[in-house]
Amino acid sequence: MIHSASFFGLFFMLLNGVFGDTDRVKSVSVMEGDSVSLNTDVTEVQRDDHILWMFGPQEVRIAEIHRQNIYIDATGMIFEKILQMDSQTGSLTIRNIRSEHTGLYKLLIIRRGTLYKRFIVTVYAPLPVPAITRDSSDCSSSSVSRCSLLCSAVNVGHVTLSWYKGNSLLSSISVSDLSISLSLPLEVEYQDKNTYSCVINNPIRNQTKHLDNTQLCQTCADQRSSFMMAVALVAPLLLVVIAVVAGLIYHRNCKQPGNKDLTITESEYTQIIYCLQMRDLPQKSLLDVGRTETAVNYQHIQ
Repeated sequence: MIHSASFFGLFFMLLNGVFGDTDRVKSVSVMEGDSVSLNTDVTEVQRDDHILWMFGPQEVRIAEIHRQNIYIDATGMIFEKILQMDSQTGSLTIRNIRSEHTGLYKLLIIRRGTLYKRFIVTVYAPLPVPAITRDSSDCSSSSVSRCSLLCSAVNVGHVTLSWYKGNSLLSSISVSDLSISLSLPLEVEYQDKNTYSCVINNPIRNQTKHLDNTQLCQTCADQRSSFMMAVALVAPLLLVVIAVVAGLIYHRNCKQPGNKDLTITESEYTQIIYCLQMRDLPQKSLLDVGRTETAVNYQHIQ
């Protein structure tokens, strides 16, 4: 637990305004899951130095060095087991940082004078690779000469989505909200050979998706030709499958032992007629058809 007497002493100093003009603010950006260090700029902590770290608008104490002893008070909080304080400099390291660690960090250093520093830490979520899709409604009109594309990303925040032609920026859209979907359209000529790419970025990193123009931006005639070719390849295969299945059904249901008297139902009678027709043989030797069942004696089917 952080030294209580030392904290109350600092609290009264705060009330009495014992701070000089050394208040500074530094912005720090970090990706979720990474580690970040907030530096005190102290070369070496002396025995009488007092260094205190606080977090949030309530100035919750999270770490302290007093008389060269380190106190970490993050048990049960969002900082549990992820804080580390350098005994030589008093700098604070946050490991495996998460979005809830975004906020204001305050540093108080007392050594002969008083130094007060602030850090605004922003934690960014990992960036997805943007997706590029084609607007299939282009082919509804034969006069269309341009390809309509859409670059999109889902569940993103504090990012910018941009289209580039080579290294030249064509268009972009930014969002500061969390967990929303972004999309950005682009139109290119069908025969355009330029290099296009869609980029999503935040202040730390970016993800790029390059446009494969040969696949997404085929002309409508090319798309119809590809479809007809696919049909021409698949149709014979379907016919072969149907023939094989029909043969299996025939051999399973129509192979009967010869020269036997059988008692069959009307549905079985219908099946025998079908099998005889399939064998192109005359229907013969069907005897004694009853109301509920039919007895039939027929010669062995060759």
